[in-house]
Amino acid sequence: MRMGDLRAVSTGGVTSEDGRAGLPANWVAGGEDWRRARRFRRAFAAVLTLLSLSGCSRSSREWPGYGGGPEGIRYSPLKEINRSNVSQIQVAWTFDTEDGAGDPQTQPIVVGGVLYGVTPRHKIFALEAATGKELWRFDSGLVGRGPNRGLTLWENGKDRRIFAAVQSYVYALDAATGTPIPTFGDHGRIDLREGLGRPPAGQSVILTTPGVIYKDLLIVGGRTPEALPSPPGDIRAYDVRSGRLRWSFHTIPRPGEFGYETWPKDAWQHSGSANSWAGMAVDTRRGIVYAPTGSAAFDFYGGDRIGDNLFANTLLALNAETGERIWHFQLVRHDIWDYDFPSPPSLVTVRRNGRKVDAVAQATKQGWLLLFDRANGQPLFPIEYRKFPPSDVPGEAAAETQAVPLKPAPFSRQLLTEEMLTRRTPEAHEWAVERFRTFRSGGIYVPAALETETVVFPGFDGGAEWGGQAFDPETGLYYVNSNDLAWTTSLAQRTDGWSARQLYLNKCALCHGDNLEGAPPTMPPLTGIGRKRSREEVSAVIRQGAGRMPPFQNLSRQEIDALVQYLRTGQNVRLPAGNSDPQRTPYRFTGYHRFLDPDGYPAVEPPWGNLSAINLNTGEYAWKRPLGEYPELARQGVKDTGAENYGGPIVTAGGLVFIGATNFDRKFRAFDKLTGELLWETTLPYAGNATPVTYEAGGRQFVVIYANGGKGRASDPKGGAYVAFSLPLASARDGQGK
Repeated sequence: MRMGDLRAVSTGGVTSEDGRAGLPANWVAGGEDWRRARRFRRAFAAVLTLLSLSGCSRSSREWPGYGGGPEGIRYSPLKEINRSNVSQIQVAWTFDTEDGAGDPQTQPIVVGGVLYGVTPRHKIFALEAATGKELWRFDSGLVGRGPNRGLTLWENGKDRRIFAAVQSYVYALDAATGTPIPTFGDHGRIDLREGLGRPPAGQSVILTTPGVIYKDLLIVGGRTPEALPSPPGDIRAYDVRSGRLRWSFHTIPRPGEFGYETWPKDAWQHSGSANSWAGMAVDTRRGIVYAPTGSAAFDFYGGDRIGDNLFANTLLALNAETGERIWHFQLVRHDIWDYDFPSPPSLVTVRRNGRKVDAVAQATKQGWLLLFDRANGQPLFPIEYRKFPPSDVPGEAAAETQAVPLKPAPFSRQLLTEEMLTRRTPEAHEWAVERFRTFRSGGIYVPAALETETVVFPGFDGGAEWGGQAFDPETGLYYVNSNDLAWTTSLAQRTDGWSARQLYLNKCALCHGDNLEGAPPTMPPLTGIGRKRSREEVSAVIRQGAGRMPPFQNLSRQEIDALVQYLRTGQNVRLPAGNSDPQRTPYRFTGYHRFLDPDGYPAVEPPWGNLSAINLNTGEYAWKRPLGEYPELARQGVKDTGAENYGGPIVTAGGLVFIGATNFDRKFRAFDKLTGELLWETTLPYAGNATPVTYEAGGRQFVVIYANGGKGRASDPKGGAYVAFSLPLASARDGQGK
């Protein structure tokens, strides 16, 4: 009997005053008919439980939300594809978005036999999940750029809605047709720049990671600029039907709110960010939403926001119905390192002292794994507070102590020493030693200095990053991929005067560096931009934003023209006094500098990227192995170096961990979840910098990953293709139930 058949049998009655459903109005409690109905309900509930445990319920065969569902554990009970046959899987279908190149990093969702995804320019589409045939496509008319990691589904009976973000807007689309629902917000969309207590036209809020659903609420965070001006990172809940704002949680507290005293008294009016950009998880039974936040703006100097700065760099547990704070844990006080929480939390169940404990797991850029009791925020592994060096930058006041988790051991290295520098060639080693001796390297929480480069290890992208982690409820193993590269940076004094060059240093050098060299592939170089882009194209990117770059809506036309001229020709046009730059800080950030050798490889010894399995019951590592490699080094016999990787893993009851993520080898891999043994790999058309999904459609299990090549070298192939893998039909039938 199918699930739909069971539902049909169980409905058709009315709900009584005491809450019993499915009984005709003339039935009497205690009568024979009532007793038969009660026995049926119990049997029906038992069948549902068995179906759930066997992985046969509709939701367990699908991938209904970002991270697989509200818990965000990226686990599937499907096991048609398993250890014994994964080596046989092959491409079942490929969907080329035919929308150019881009880096949306999308993890699709799959419901009712339909796969919903995002194209490189942020058009929304629906496919037949079994064949890859396009059913519909929605084009908002806006050109979306940069990350757009997924979609959110809400359904109630026949009302099924897809919530999709394009730039600052969130659209409610009819899941059957892809058309906007006109009764939601303003003709089908809401504007995230509104309702922040500041003029909307001057704000930049972009939903890069999809929101979560609790009952009839869509709960969202958003990406905001790394430097001022930046809006506050309010966490907000909207009515899924009307788009009306139902509640807001102020991550920069206002007068009278908890945490207000940890900021300057007027910070709520001009400080920004402390935003939940990485994604959330929801305990639907308890009615709690778990939201990690990032750093306050400006990331690397906090002289204008002296204090601990709650609720920046905090894991928040909020009442999902009202937005009220239940508990919180602030990992970084007064962040001046850009130590955002980089990925959504995972709602897990672990064993402690012979009993089960519902917990929330959160990975960090620093390479730590935090684990808390879901209900009250009590740490399940020890955390202590240690003193760290003060800042020697005038006006700065670093926090005296910071939290240090003691277990599990970090999954990325945290202190770079001379003994750890590359030995790939004698010349590379000599170069690395010479450069390293000009740096400050003291490990975690050493503040940036003026002029001198300070080592950040792991680098600004982590450690853990945005792809998320997977948890296996069968074994208690938690899977996290990580980067293990060193970066450096410094601060510089802002100079007097006002010119196009100064405007570039204040606005653009944060990402693209003082000399326009960027930090590829995440922050592209701007050298030679005049040969690649027209004046109009460069101007449009500055006004509208692109990728991780926010729109600079506060700049005047004269300032934009001067900046475009400087970028394209190097001409340093003088600007009049009274410019629109609202920066309050006397220092600027000199850029994100990867510590790479002259050949472009990491200047530290491998591994440069890892995949780890951590037992959450004990805090011990089950296994750890390098993830990824450089094909040209592998051809020289230098294999298993690990490589920079973006995108996360999924785990299945078939005993497998699937992951793409690696930047340079374009591989998609399957590992044995218990041992870490590599069981299968293939080369994708583009690097798979996204997290895969798995689901059942047409009686077969599929594994799908979005390939885009967004994070690799500039010369690597780029595009936008969703690639589906499955067993050949005969093998699929043979593999059932294994």
